[in-house]
Amino acid sequence: MSTLRFQALKEASTRKPVHFEEIDRKSNIFGSNVFNEKAMKQYLTSDALKGVRDAIQHGTKIDRKLADYIAMGMKEWALAKGVTHYTHWFQPLTGTTAEKHDAFFETSYDGSDPVEKFGGAQLVQQEPDASSFPNGGIRNTFEARGYTAWDPTSPAFIYGTTLCIPTVFIAYTGEALDNKIPLLRALSAMDEAATEVCRYFDKNVKKVTATLGWEQEYFLIDKALANSRPDLMMTGRTLLGHTSAKGQQLDDHYFGSIPTRALTYMRDLEQECMLLGIPVKTRHNEVAPNQFELAPIFEETNLAVDHNSLLMDVMQRVAERHDFKVLFHEKPFKGVNGSGKHNNWSLATDTGVNLLSPSKTPMSNLQFLTFFINTIKAVNDYETLLRASIATASNDHRLGANEAPPAIISVFIGAQLTKVLSELESVTTGKLSPEEKTDLKLNVVGKIPDVLLDNTDRNRTSPFAFTGNKFEFRAVGSNANCSNAMTTLNAIVAKQLKDFKIEVDNLIDSKDMKKDDAIFNVLREYIKQSKKILFEGDGYSDAWEKEAAKRGLSNFKTTPEAIKAKVSKQALDLFAEMGILNHVEAEARYEIELEEYTKKIQIEGRVLGDIARNHVIPTAIRYQNTLIENVKGLKEIFGKEFETIAKEQIVLIKEISGHIEGINSKVLAMTNERKKANQLTDAQKMAEVYCNNVKPYFEDIRNHCDKLELLVDDESWTLTKYRELLFTK
Repeated sequence: MSTLRFQALKEASTRKPVHFEEIDRKSNIFGSNVFNEKAMKQYLTSDALKGVRDAIQHGTKIDRKLADYIAMGMKEWALAKGVTHYTHWFQPLTGTTAEKHDAFFETSYDGSDPVEKFGGAQLVQQEPDASSFPNGGIRNTFEARGYTAWDPTSPAFIYGTTLCIPTVFIAYTGEALDNKIPLLRALSAMDEAATEVCRYFDKNVKKVTATLGWEQEYFLIDKALANSRPDLMMTGRTLLGHTSAKGQQLDDHYFGSIPTRALTYMRDLEQECMLLGIPVKTRHNEVAPNQFELAPIFEETNLAVDHNSLLMDVMQRVAERHDFKVLFHEKPFKGVNGSGKHNNWSLATDTGVNLLSPSKTPMSNLQFLTFFINTIKAVNDYETLLRASIATASNDHRLGANEAPPAIISVFIGAQLTKVLSELESVTTGKLSPEEKTDLKLNVVGKIPDVLLDNTDRNRTSPFAFTGNKFEFRAVGSNANCSNAMTTLNAIVAKQLKDFKIEVDNLIDSKDMKKDDAIFNVLREYIKQSKKILFEGDGYSDAWEKEAAKRGLSNFKTTPEAIKAKVSKQALDLFAEMGILNHVEAEARYEIELEEYTKKIQIEGRVLGDIARNHVIPTAIRYQNTLIENVKGLKEIFGKEFETIAKEQIVLIKEISGHIEGINSKVLAMTNERKKANQLTDAQKMAEVYCNNVKPYFEDIRNHCDKLELLVDDESWTLTKYRELLFTK
């Protein structure tokens, strides 16, 4: 097997950058393969165009007859671009995307009169088999029917020769079976709640849109090297492997010159993104060797989530052309930084105002403070649910292992805004005096720098940080679908804004307060109630862990612990009240996530046991046999003196035997624990047993294997090593 490793190294070391030429300037090709406003104006009738616009802007239902005209125009546009098939592109609860392709081709009943056909019925609704997608008990195998329904708010696009139509996925009985439906419901709830609050300040606001700008971190590994590692191929991460002598400790990769092969890949990827209307803008080296990041311009949240899901698929396909393997796992390599997907979230009105963008005089900007403080209050009240929204087996390696960010949810706002909130908190209860209003609007403001957008420092240890004109949810994992985190965040803030308006209106009506006074009074109380969630220090420190416990903040380091919050009374009531998930849908998702966690740990355990016994141990025994032959030869030559002369070889033979015994005993114990866990029928208990009884053996087995990697002759070792995976450019 060591020949595979060295063949892969030879292949990887002789790679040349793939030839790539840009079609045209980015601004000229952007959205060329998207059925966007420009394409619709060309291919749709005025009535059809208005129907799509109304659906996007107001959620108006599209008439089936109108859908026929839309489908006709969409088909003609697609055929003009060489498209042969269409698919409903959706996001089932697997965390990935799904598609079933049908040709633009039909014949009459006798096989004659072939024609390219695509009507409104095919556009609006399809019926894929739903039986094999996760459903959490909502559907039985013999009740497989599920429907995909067109989402006009996310434009159709062409990838390859296929027209992809973004859709929702719903059970025959009406329950949501995908990630998109709850997100759309949460965004609708946010629009309604935020618009009502905005009208305190501007009666012209008719719509509020949640925006998202994600930052996708990833590793690029040569395809041959990745294929030589069974653990990488099967689980997305290395389950064993001794850390390289040189890692990221010199900080020489971060923001450094991008390697030529990687840069060529990025240019090719960016061109594909431009054609698909994904507005990627930033690219750079990340902290760990062979780790990179790309980020787009922010977009409406639903579209941004779709674009990120599409991007992850496109990244892998483009990587194939460049002989790379993209690793999205949050922690593919021990000893170097893992990958996240920071979600930059804000709110924008249809009048062009960013509700989280303070002016140069923020204390006079009551609207900014309203949305800023309500967001903090929402995170304070629902921090366990927010933590649950980013809980996965792979993200546990970041959040529970003292890596950015920690498992404790807290909010960082910076020293200046902390001071602003402190000033606001000290205002007298009840109506504001003229002096207090003047103090708030002038004296406090005078202490704030003119350019507030840049006055908050960056705290890389904070999972939820205000960064000038947005909140950055940094705890989202690189492999995640953004919809889970965004559904939860928009839901809790929408609920908070709804409650805020009730409180303010009550003060106005029952206490005869003026609007501004009522808003200030409610916000002041929110500041007092939310102090525990605000933290400006080092989130990695032991001191913060102790302080967080005193404050009553959760610190769930594993997924089975964290996701219980998803079926708490608080969460179930929230989702039901806001119309996002009913109890059946919420509990089904909880079951699905538990099952996914268990299966991932189960697969990792099987793969680790296989590699340890079928790769590591045989290699170690072969090398040990070489040492034994060497000792025998020394005995023949030197007689009684051989024990002194062969002392180091004998010690090494014993050491190898100890690690072999350690691997065998630990793999056997792990397997027995796995068998016990598999007998359980309760999903929560099974996940907990896999987490607490099975997973701990991983590190023990790995330690023995990694020690053997250092002891065994390099030329005999079968598995590609960290130095080769991380430093082959």
